[in-house]
Amino acid sequence: MRAERLAVATLFFLNGAVLASWFAHIPAVKARHGASDAQLGLVLLAMAVGAMIALPLAGWLIGRFGSRTVTRVSASAFCLALPLPVLSPSLTLLALALVLLGACNGLLDVAMNTQAARVERRYGRALMSSFHALFSVGGVAGASLAGAAMAAGIGDRTHVLSISVVALAAAGSALPRLVPSEPDDERTGPVFVRPSGALLGLGALAFLGLLAEGAMGDWSAVYLHDTLAAPPGVSAAGFAAFSLAMAAGRFAGDRLVDGFGARTVVRVSSAAAATGLAAALLVGDPAAAVVGFGLVGLGIANVIPVLFGAATRVPGTEAGRGLAAVATTGYLGFLTGPPLIGVVADGIGLGPALGLVSAGCALIAIGAGALSTPGLGRDNVVVPPADPSR
Repeated sequence: MRAERLAVATLFFLNGAVLASWFAHIPAVKARHGASDAQLGLVLLAMAVGAMIALPLAGWLIGRFGSRTVTRVSASAFCLALPLPVLSPSLTLLALALVLLGACNGLLDVAMNTQAARVERRYGRALMSSFHALFSVGGVAGASLAGAAMAAGIGDRTHVLSISVVALAAAGSALPRLVPSEPDDERTGPVFVRPSGALLGLGALAFLGLLAEGAMGDWSAVYLHDTLAAPPGVSAAGFAAFSLAMAAGRFAGDRLVDGFGARTVVRVSSAAAATGLAAALLVGDPAAAVVGFGLVGLGIANVIPVLFGAATRVPGTEAGRGLAAVATTGYLGFLTGPPLIGVVADGIGLGPALGLVSAGCALIAIGAGALSTPGLGRDNVVVPPADPSR
């Protein structure tokens, strides 16, 4: 079990590191193609399109071939796809490369989370938050390595090719030790199915949680710099506080869920996020805003890990299908949240628009009762599987 846990943890770390390696080079790619902000925005949507295509397919593929097989293929393809956007000679090919990268990432996301749920069940205690914490740590590591490479004068193409090779080698060492899983041909069914009421409830919470994550990533620095006139260093501190608090919250999340139950942890932490951010926006001070953004990171840190784990245990639904349904709904929030805040900000200002994030966190606290749905566990994350082989 330890080898399986380490293998899955490695994939979460690599996923974060590889994504960060691409994000770090977006400005260089923009300059190389002479793209405007509008052109770049449209091209970057291609990665989201790829993910949204792949996410619904992921559940069917896992049911057909097993999560271990899908994880092996998608992880390898994801590492190999990393250099393609940077190497693309035109905006058209860049968009196609990002569709492929986004699709590989979407498949890997669902498959490795299904593997994480299997590890969690074998251990008989909450582990999902720690896996997601390693994704955050991988993102920090990937961004740091990219920054060091740029400081050393290493070109973006050389860097991503090197990271691709190293990541593929690291994934190759982990893939043979994944949790055994078998395809379930009798329950594969159609590719697209109507989600149950339980999945819709979990998906709604995931939508709000990832909306908050996307909003913090896109608007925290802008709010500090443009609205509160904070210097660049302080403006960057807003998202740093959010990211570090999220990583810390996830490392502590499993112990909290085991001790107090998933419903209580999600309800209390998201309520703290809503209250803290609302207070910070009312104060209108840079230091208060940084603290408020940190509270959002801490408060929603365990929302997605808990919801993804619960989605694999909805009665009458295959683990992969349940996870794919909730992930698809959640990522809609991640994609639509930042533009929605921008539209609202044009009318009433960015500060009040960020109040939508506070309201979303409050709705998560109110809706946390969805985690007590029969069959998802007694307000906890771990339910022993009916068939350990699956």
